Amino acid sequence: MNDGTATTAEFATHEVFNQPPPLVDYNVFTSDRALQEAVEREGGGWAAERLAGFGRALGSAQTIDWGVQANRNPPVLQSFDRYGRRRDTIEFHPAWHSLMALAVGEGVHTGPWAEPRPGAHVARAAQVYMQCQTEAGVQCPITMTYGVVPALRRESALAQEWLPRLYSRRYDPRFLPPGEKTGALMGMGLTEKQGGSDLRSNSTRADPVEGGGPGKPYRLTGHKWFLSAPMCDAFLVLAQAPKGPSCFLLPRWTPEGEVNGLRLQRLKDKLGNRSNASSEVEFQGALGFLVGEEGRGIPGIIEMATYTRLDCAVGSAGLMRQALAQAAHHARHRTVFQRHLVDQPLMANVLADLALECEAATALGLRMARAFDRQDDPAETAFRRLVTPAAKYWVCKRAIAVAGEAMEVLGGNGYVEESLMPRIYREMPVNSIWEGSGNVMCLDVLRALTRTPEARDALQAELAPARGGDARLDRFLATLEAALAARPDEGAARRLSERLVLALQGALLVRFAPPPVADAFCASRLESERGGIFGTLPASIDCRGIVERAAPALD
Repeated sequence: MNDGTATTAEFATHEVFNQPPPLVDYNVFTSDRALQEAVEREGGGWAAERLAGFGRALGSAQTIDWGVQANRNPPVLQSFDRYGRRRDTIEFHPAWHSLMALAVGEGVHTGPWAEPRPGAHVARAAQVYMQCQTEAGVQCPITMTYGVVPALRRESALAQEWLPRLYSRRYDPRFLPPGEKTGALMGMGLTEKQGGSDLRSNSTRADPVEGGGPGKPYRLTGHKWFLSAPMCDAFLVLAQAPKGPSCFLLPRWTPEGEVNGLRLQRLKDKLGNRSNASSEVEFQGALGFLVGEEGRGIPGIIEMATYTRLDCAVGSAGLMRQALAQAAHHARHRTVFQRHLVDQPLMANVLADLALECEAATALGLRMARAFDRQDDPAETAFRRLVTPAAKYWVCKRAIAVAGEAMEVLGGNGYVEESLMPRIYREMPVNSIWEGSGNVMCLDVLRALTRTPEARDALQAELAPARGGDARLDRFLATLEAALAARPDEGAARRLSERLVLALQGALLVRFAPPPVADAFCASRLESERGGIFGTLPASIDCRGIVERAAPALD
C-alpha cells in the first residue's frame, strides 16, 4: 500500500551505465610496453624494478588526485606580510608539495649526476615521461635543477657549495637560507620584455663587487619577464657584465643570511602549467655569482638548455602517452551502436594512428637520453647537438595535435574540467614554447649542421643499421640526404627538421618495433600525403593489433 511517502527509487530518472571506470590504481610503467622496451634497449634496464615502483605510485588514485588538487588550487604570491614587510614568497597547496616530495625522493631532479652509472639518463628520462602523465607542472623546477648541474660543475667553489644541496633527495620547501635546509632546487631567468629569444638584447646589468671574475660576486639590476619556478632556492640568470652577456647564480638569500634583492612583481596567469608558479621579477642590486667567464653566458645557458630541451621532448611524449591511455581506456569500455568503440574500424584507425605517434616519440626520446649518458663519446655529443632541437620541435608540435584528437575520442566527457583531458590539452603548448619555440629550434638545427661537421656523420651512423629494412624508409632517407647535401635554407628549416625526426623515428621503429607498428609508421609518415590528420591509416594496416599493444595493460 502506498502511504504517500516517496522513495528515491520510485522517482529515479535514469541509471548510470555504459561509462568507463576511472583509469586509476594502475602502474604507469608496467602498463606501457613501448616504454619498457625502450628503457631496456637504451641501457636503463637495470632500473626496471625502481621504475615499476615509481610507476605504481604515479598511477595510484591518491597521486592522481594530488595532480587534480594542485591545479584546482594554483600558487599564490605573498608580496608582503601583515606588517607591510616584503616577503616575496609563494604559497602552494599541500598536493603540490606531495608531488614534489615524490619526484625529489625518486631523484628525478639530479639522479644521474648524484649517482652516475651507464643508463642513468635513460632511466631518468623514463621517470620524466611518467611524472608528466600525473602532473607536468612539477616538472619545471625538477627539469631546471637537472639542467644547471653541468654549468655549476665548471665553477668549483659554487659546485662545492651547491651541488650537495641539489643532490639531496629530501624535498624542503621552506623559505630559509640554504645552509639551514635539507635540500635545494634551482630555477632560471633569461627572458626580458624587449628581447624574448634574442638574449643578447637583455638589459639587466651586472656590476662586479670586488673586481669580478669567475665565482665572484656581482650586483644585478634589472628585470626578467619570466622567472621560472620563483619558489626555488637559486637561479641561473643572464645579465650584461662589463664584457658582455654573462651567466650568474642568483640565490634567494645572501651568504650573510639576508633575503636577496629579488622582488617578485606578479605570477603569470598561464594557459596551462597552472600548478606551477612562473613570475615577473625585478633585481634591485641582487647579489649574484659569475658562472664561467664574463661574456660567455649565452653558451653556458645553451648548455643548460640542451638538457632542459630533452625534458621538453620526453615530457611531451609522456603527455601524449597519457592522452592515448585515456582514449584507449575509454574506447575499450564505451559501447556505441552495440559495439565497443575500440571494435569499430574507424575508431581503431584513430587510436592506432595516435599510438604510432606516441611510440615514435617515446623511442626517439629514450634514444636521445642514451646520447646524454655517453658524455665522453664525441659522436654521441654531436648526435644530441643536432637531434635534441629537432626532436623538441617536432614532438612538441605533434603532441598538441595528439591531445586534441584524444580528447575527441572521449567526446563531451573529455571536454569538461572533471576530465584529465583539458589539463593535458592546456599543458601541451608550454613545451613547444619553453626553452626556444619552433623557429628557434629549427634554426638551431641548421647551426648544428653547419657548425658541427660531426653531426652529419653521427646522424648517418644512427640511420645506417636500418637501411634495407623497409623500402619506404630507404626512399625517404634518400630524400633527406639530398636535402642535407643542399645548402641549408632558413625558410625550409622546419621541413628539414621534420624530415630529420621522421627518418630517425622510422629507423628506430623498423629496427626495434613489432612489424605492424613499423609498417604502419612507414606507410603513413614516410610516403603518405595525408595532411597530418589522425585516423587515415591505409586499409592494410593492423589497427587493432597496434591498439592492443598501446592500450594500458592493467593488472
